[in-house]
Amino acid sequence: MIYSKIKIESTSKNIISKKNSTLIEFIFDSKNLLKETNELISRNNLKIGQLDLRNFEDKKCEELELKNTSAAPDIVIIKKLDSQKNSSDTFRNYLAGLIPRMHKMKIENLQINLPLHTSVEKIFPSNEKYFQSVIEGILLGNYSFDKYKTEKNKKIVLSVNINTGENIKIKSVIEQTRSLIESVYFARDLVNEPANSLTPVELINRSKKELTKFGIKVTSYNKVQLKKEKMGAILSVGSASDNQPFLLVLRYIPKQKAKMKIALVGKGVTYDSGGLSLKPTSGMLEMKADMAGAATVIGTILAAAKNKLPVELIGVIPAVENMVSGGSYKPGDIITSYSGKTIEVKDTDAEGRIVLADALHYASKLKPDQIIDFATLTGAVVVALGEFTAGLFTKDDEIAESILSSGKFVNEPIWRMPFSDDYKKLIESEIADISNLGPRWGGAITAGKFLEFFVDEKIPYAHIDLAGPALKHKFTNYTEKYETGYGVRLMYDYLNNL
Repeated sequence: MIYSKIKIESTSKNIISKKNSTLIEFIFDSKNLLKETNELISRNNLKIGQLDLRNFEDKKCEELELKNTSAAPDIVIIKKLDSQKNSSDTFRNYLAGLIPRMHKMKIENLQINLPLHTSVEKIFPSNEKYFQSVIEGILLGNYSFDKYKTEKNKKIVLSVNINTGENIKIKSVIEQTRSLIESVYFARDLVNEPANSLTPVELINRSKKELTKFGIKVTSYNKVQLKKEKMGAILSVGSASDNQPFLLVLRYIPKQKAKMKIALVGKGVTYDSGGLSLKPTSGMLEMKADMAGAATVIGTILAAAKNKLPVELIGVIPAVENMVSGGSYKPGDIITSYSGKTIEVKDTDAEGRIVLADALHYASKLKPDQIIDFATLTGAVVVALGEFTAGLFTKDDEIAESILSSGKFVNEPIWRMPFSDDYKKLIESEIADISNLGPRWGGAITAGKFLEFFVDEKIPYAHIDLAGPALKHKFTNYTEKYETGYGVRLMYDYLNNL
């Protein structure tokens, strides 16, 4: 973490009288901008030049940062809001960028004076959702992965007071949001961990250590058990590695009556060399993150358990390394999967869909109300949608609408892709039940159709290809460094809305 600890409270008091303090005021860009700015400056006994004040009127100027040399607070920031461009991510993204700045200046006390909820109620349907986005921003901005740095950040504690201007208690929102973001942290830590330390067995061990604290049952199938169960797809992909493959199963059952039972399936390829269809070095550099789908499932179930969501969750994760040796599975092989269906291997670098075939059949046998899988599955989806947006593949309109709505609210962009059965023809095989690779065009869609082939057709199903947004990118202040933990906040919101 950047700050060793962030304490958050919401009271009517000010903490800016303390040393090393910053005050943030938000102001809407309006006809009264200068008048309201002058009132804020006068209220805080600050001095400002007329040139700076006029510059603040410019549309390109988004904030004023004023240093107070004579009294506390040390710094006052006036952040300008454009009422036409505000979104559910405005406060989250701004504050995520602010926290590292505060740390560099060794700020220890941060007072945030928020606009009234009535001024943003078109974006946030409730005070709770409004405050959640603010708290998420503060905490997301504090994430770092410096485990392998010899020089660590100096331990500084930040105290944050959020003044809403309203007599509303948000203690429970603070606690629940902290639990959610700590689950995102855990998912991000897993994805950022190098593959030489996060092997399949280590993924199992870390999950077990963290999740069992919150009543989540963790079961794993080792190589011997996989052979007994005839999970030929997972065994084939994991055949070349010295690190044996596993199937990890998580079970969260709420104490209150569950509203639904949902299976979350995540691709857990802890390293992907491409197998015999070997990747170039540049293509391997980010392949420690090929288990980001698994991390999404783990983080989501952890958050649900911490906050006691009334939904039963089953997590199914095939954990393997796709490596090269004399035992490698080969292009041209025929694999018999757990379901009994056969797969023609045309490319060993299309391994994620192969291991997910066994996991999806396993999930189907448990008869959940829905199955949703998460995978860094294809480069094709990044070509189609860019780095920032995941692809959603489903025939179920209700699931699609709910996931898209949650994605928009939490600002984890997702786009519904075509998913008609016409694409099945592209992965037909002359010598097996299905091929693991189709033609060049529509590659993300044919990958999704391959997965669907192993799901019980009576169970509503959705596939999320997060190959773009799971990796660091410059879309927001909280995704530009380190792998992102994409999907945990999205799925938590989706499950919470159920």
